[in-house]
Amino acid sequence: MAGENYIPRYDVDALMPEEYSRDIVDSVPEMSAVMRLGYKAQNMSRKQRRIPCVSVLPVTYFENPGPGSVQEGEQWKKLSRMAWENKYLDAEGLNVIIVIPEAVLNDSAYDIWAEVKPKLLEAFGAAFDQAVFYGVDAPAIWPTPIVQSAIAAGNSVVMGSLGDIYADILGVDGLISKVEEDGYFCDGHVCAMKMRSYFRGLRASTGEPIFKALVKEGVQGQTVYKLDGDDCIFPRNGSIIPDLSMQISGDWRQLMYAIREDVSWKLLDQAVLQDPVTKEILINLPQQNAIALRATMRLAWQVPNPINRLNTNETTRYPFAVYHKQGS
Repeated sequence: MAGENYIPRYDVDALMPEEYSRDIVDSVPEMSAVMRLGYKAQNMSRKQRRIPCVSVLPVTYFENPGPGSVQEGEQWKKLSRMAWENKYLDAEGLNVIIVIPEAVLNDSAYDIWAEVKPKLLEAFGAAFDQAVFYGVDAPAIWPTPIVQSAIAAGNSVVMGSLGDIYADILGVDGLISKVEEDGYFCDGHVCAMKMRSYFRGLRASTGEPIFKALVKEGVQGQTVYKLDGDDCIFPRNGSIIPDLSMQISGDWRQLMYAIREDVSWKLLDQAVLQDPVTKEILINLPQQNAIALRATMRLAWQVPNPINRLNTNETTRYPFAVYHKQGS
């Protein structure tokens, strides 16, 4: 078996019973930034869900408009209308298979599957985030990714283009104002880790720091970061690609996601695993005394972007804005 297709013994030597510590030194798995900030819709019962979205707003008129009005002297009650269009949530699957020889499982002093599962959840979160943010390996039926959509709508700011970080993000023509001018209120930010060093120097006119770290009460004492009062997160699951975006800010209530099938686990011991492209047999589980863990989930996302009275033009209206480097 090729090493890249399964977990060999030498990759788990640290878990074998000799002189060892029972505590595995590891980072805390980071889940999806999209799921943390976005709006979770009701679980889907079918592959596709239709979302009616307002596309035309009604207009009202006064009777007997006064001198100088375009409608001066007109007394008739006028007609108006509303219209809706459909947006869709289309569920697609995320899948992975992890293979471990039975002898390795039997000789380990740890429950290896229990160590693998949290990291697979982290990988699912990172894959979903990158598909939503950048379109990385995204299903063709899914919406245009957020970064691309925001830039197409004119909602992007190049680092340093307005003078400094404060002006770029919080200034009159800055990142947050792009969202506000489209009729949305910015309520959160997803940032590359490098942005922390920039934020630490931000001050209001009173000298008070704009970037703050708050510790929630409780057993774990989770640290929550705020930028000008709004949630600010720095994913450590590798989902942010700094060359494409340093910061994504927006009205996260407008990003809707839904689960068609939550994460499911299945152990396989009588399967033959093939390369999906070449169809070459990679591993024959019963013949090679190995066990595989298959993890799957199905989910969908959408940004309905309904019409509003501040910006009625869908091509320039979008609830997110992107802060990026020159040339990205």
